[in-house]
Amino acid sequence: MSRNTNGGDQEARRPLLSGDHLGPTELDSDEGEVIFDRRASGITDEAGGSATKRLTYEEAVEQAGFGLFHWLLLVVCGWANASDAVEILCVSFLLPTARCDLLLSSSDMGLLTASIFLGMMVGGYMWGYLADQRGRRKVLVVSLTVNGLFGGLASMAPWFWLFLLLRFISGIGVGGSIPVIFSYFSEFMPRLRRGAMISALATFWMAGNILAAGLAWLVIPRTWAHFSLGTLDFQSWRLFVVLCSVPSISSAVLFKLLMPESPKFLMEAGREKEAILVFRQMFDLNMKGIEKDFPEFALRTNSKQQGEIEEIRSQDKKRTFPISVLKQGLLPIKQMFSGSVKARSFVLLIIFYCISFGYYGLWMWFPELFARVESSGGSPCANVSLPSPLNNQSCYPVKTAVYMEGFVIAASNLPGNIFTILIMDSTGGKTLLSCSLIMSSLSVFLIYMVQTKAQSLGLSCIFSGVSVIAWNALDVVGTELYPTQLRSSALGFFTGVGRVAAIMGNVAFGKMVDSNCTVPILLVSALLLTGGLMALLLPQTRQTELT
Repeated sequence: MSRNTNGGDQEARRPLLSGDHLGPTELDSDEGEVIFDRRASGITDEAGGSATKRLTYEEAVEQAGFGLFHWLLLVVCGWANASDAVEILCVSFLLPTARCDLLLSSSDMGLLTASIFLGMMVGGYMWGYLADQRGRRKVLVVSLTVNGLFGGLASMAPWFWLFLLLRFISGIGVGGSIPVIFSYFSEFMPRLRRGAMISALATFWMAGNILAAGLAWLVIPRTWAHFSLGTLDFQSWRLFVVLCSVPSISSAVLFKLLMPESPKFLMEAGREKEAILVFRQMFDLNMKGIEKDFPEFALRTNSKQQGEIEEIRSQDKKRTFPISVLKQGLLPIKQMFSGSVKARSFVLLIIFYCISFGYYGLWMWFPELFARVESSGGSPCANVSLPSPLNNQSCYPVKTAVYMEGFVIAASNLPGNIFTILIMDSTGGKTLLSCSLIMSSLSVFLIYMVQTKAQSLGLSCIFSGVSVIAWNALDVVGTELYPTQLRSSALGFFTGVGRVAAIMGNVAFGKMVDSNCTVPILLVSALLLTGGLMALLLPQTRQTELT
């Protein structure tokens, strides 16, 4: 990065302000950038005054610098990402005990773990489309609130069907926040730092995973959290569900109070003045403590893209309301599977399906599988005849080792996250995505082969550490493959596809875990291998500019 970004050598590298009088041009000797003094050169705007320098989006982001604002953004967006992880994974940790209170069979547990993914499938594309039309920040506030509110209410559900419904609605909220967070975050990032910073954002999923596992370990085995609330027997796992909803609600409050709208979205929406105000806010925080004035500039958008947007808007006004809403809502999908992005869209479709079926299908069942390992002492598939318990004696007292093992597996994400941050910008997301998916496939295959509890835990940790690299790489690649007006819609659509796969994976495990758990485990391995090979067909996006 240049000295200008870090605040050093300010006078020599200071951007040209409107009050500076130089010759017709001045050359920035470090980077070869020619800066025009419009008044000295006689270049004026239509009103006869001095014209302001017009910058592209990437140039404006560079002018805003890099510093405190971006670290604050990382913390707020990271906490939101962690809150989604907590809300998704909390169901897997409550299964070993909640199955007794809600009288769940293995098939019921499969439906319960699938319910939040069904909600995410419904919410993913809907929220992504709204984020591209109405703004990223508004959608994040609403979707995070829906997630936390209904997730918390589920703790009071006395019946399985009501618990299932409330988890589904909570999933609708999660489906909106996950894809929009990454679009929103990436649109504030300088091009040369984008890969590493998105990888850093993705590591907060690990933080959420560890938080969920830690809360389960601390809360669910405790008998003091058990009390009666009317006719409701409020067990410790219900308190765990309440605590898991707090991160989402707090994230919504942080976005509402602290965060601005994406400047890239504002530019594409024709709201130039608001975009410049956001760049000023970024500049003021990044240059805090440095005597440096905000440079005056205007913004230059892609005229072709702007023309397409205006044409779509004018056509929408001519249609009747139902037809307009339907066609406008489906337009991003049509654009994704046509033109220059058609091939990459089909490849991403397959990758999202494979990784989501494999990861969520196996991950959501880890606590239950380890509960069976505790009983059998060997392979998670060794005790296939274990019946689903429907009485409290088989669930209580809670086996603390199950949650300790879940915590260890969650913590094993850390090496993969650190590795991703360090080499993402130099290697590129495509290579990391392919290699990590192939290695994940191998680790799952070996889980099927193991014979001892220690081997099962070790290979599960390897799967956790390697698969997180694939998710981080997919987060980076996904944000860089599509233009601004399609980015959130595309990520929302593919997230929805992934949720279909996650539902199928969880239902498959629920149906087969008691009779033949070998089939779903080997199927997971095969799908992860397929995804890794398909990733080789994606274009390289390392340090590319956002369009």
